[in-house]
Amino acid sequence: MTVDTGHVVATTEANGAVEHGEHGPTLLGLSAEGWVYVGITIFLILAATVFKMPKMLVNALDAKIAEAKSQLDEARGIRAEAEALLAEAKKRHAASAGDAEAIVAHAQEEAKAMLAKAEKDAAELTARRAKMAEDKIEASERQAIADVRAKAVEAATAAAGRIIAEKHGRAADKVLVDRTIAGLNRVN
Repeated sequence: MTVDTGHVVATTEANGAVEHGEHGPTLLGLSAEGWVYVGITIFLILAATVFKMPKMLVNALDAKIAEAKSQLDEARGIRAEAEALLAEAKKRHAASAGDAEAIVAHAQEEAKAMLAKAEKDAAELTARRAKMAEDKIEASERQAIADVRAKAVEAATAAAGRIIAEKHGRAADKVLVDRTIAGLNRVN
């Protein structure tokens, strides 16, 4: 048996002669049946290549292109959604910053108003207390003056009673009583 490195050829030696396989002579190490197989294979490859392969390649490329387009569209949609969310977040941030500034400004205005009201109330309370103190002082003064007058009247009455008792007698009283009675008869 001999083995060729390029092709496997099986030959048997009988009576010094080389016999070829049952089918006959070979060309390039292939029998007629082998060449039929090679021809069919080439035909199928050409048929697949000529008729189906370009179509399959085009379909595969179209599918890849369609998939890439859908991924790009999806990416565009996601980007647009992200941009919208970012814009909304920026708007909310700006609004919240504006709200915070408005709240601070409102709180400052309220604090100023409360301070002004407290100052006004304190001034009114001070004025009321001062008026009450003045009224109490005036009442105390009036009471003191009334007390002094009462004491003066008592002192004057007591002094007048002593003076009258010392200087007047019966005769002086008779003259006074007669004059008073005479004055009653007159018409005013």
